[in-house]
Amino acid sequence: MSSDFEGYEQDFAVLTAEITSKISRVPRLPPDEKKQMVASVEKELEEARELLEQMDLEVREIPPQSRGMYSNRMRSYKQEMGKLETDFKRSRIAYSDEVRNELLGDDGNSSENQRAHLLDNTERLERSSRRLEAGYQIAVETEQIGQEMLENLSHDREKIQRARERLRETDANLGKSSRILTGMLRR
Repeated sequence: MSSDFEGYEQDFAVLTAEITSKISRVPRLPPDEKKQMVASVEKELEEARELLEQMDLEVREIPPQSRGMYSNRMRSYKQEMGKLETDFKRSRIAYSDEVRNELLGDDGNSSENQRAHLLDNTERLERSSRRLEAGYQIAVETEQIGQEMLENLSHDREKIQRARERLRETDANLGKSSRILTGMLRR
């Protein structure tokens, strides 16, 4: 089951990388290619949403003990999807501004360059944010695993202490039995 989830994860990662690449190229394309690129990105965003739904269904089928790790991953992927959709909306706004400028005859080369520069910087920031989130998720998962290990060790310690106490009681009983038998043999 988790292998299906991991397969979906890989597909999602490839798809989001393609979407990010296409979104960053939209503002720099000629108008006719932009329309095609926008349509392509919309289609890929829909595919990514469907993959998230499949992954969500897989997580629901995972046993509750290991579901937490996968749920954290799903939250991260949903946040990434939201960011992609936001980036796409920004890209479409930039695209619609360019169409408006073409119709009105404005020459917005400097603003277009600034917008492209801002989009590049935004993309870098978002990549860094995704890396930080991934690192945070790993830290949370590591903390959960450590907590489970401490609980297991605590239970094992209790078992060992109970076994040691039983052994002491058994030793004391054997000592009493030995004294009683020795006393009986002397009589």
